[in-house]
Amino acid sequence: MSSLSSLLPPLIHYGFHFVAPFVIARLLFGRARWLVAAGLMIMANVIDADHLLATPIFDPNRCSIGFHPLHSELAAVAYAAALLVPDWKVRALALGALWHLATDGLDCVMQGTW
Repeated sequence: MSSLSSLLPPLIHYGFHFVAPFVIARLLFGRARWLVAAGLMIMANVIDADHLLATPIFDPNRCSIGFHPLHSELAAVAYAAALLVPDWKVRALALGALWHLATDGLDCVMQGTW
């Protein structure tokens, strides 16, 4: 059972990053746009590029929320403001970035680092 419990956090984390956007996009963007919207939401994971600025690049005991610049409160405000842009593609990217932050936040809670 311990092997399942050690697999669960990464399954949740990567499932939320790469599978959940399809469900969210299907619910919010309608039949004509949902697949492109899901792709844009997944593309928003590019905000993880800010991990390249850290030493070490990956630290399993570090919460990315509030540590990396694209995972900051100011960045979250910018992503939320982008939801107000009328272009649905910009809103999909913004929603993807916010979903990314929420997923990383959940990861931090599961790890006990936040």
